[in-house]
Amino acid sequence: MKGRRIRDKGKIKLSNYFKKFKEGERVAVVKDLSARIAFPRRICGKSGKIKGIRGSFYLIELKDGEKTKTFIIHPIHLRRLK
Repeated sequence: MKGRRIRDKGKIKLSNYFKKFKEGERVAVVKDLSARIAFPRRICGKSGKIKGIRGSFYLIELKDGEKTKTFIIHPIHLRRLK
């Protein structure tokens, strides 16, 4: 989804901001345009496992090409996979 509804622009839902995940859970990386993005574009839309927690951010293990890499991402940009 490229854009947001006019009434939702600039808003960050608090429930998204304070999401909790457990280690080993599968998540998808989906950028939230209303918050600053601090990770490369090439990982948007990819899925991986939660490796750990660092403050309020999560360590996500993703495959980038042939290598497995760890990225530090805020929970606003993560969606739980079933």
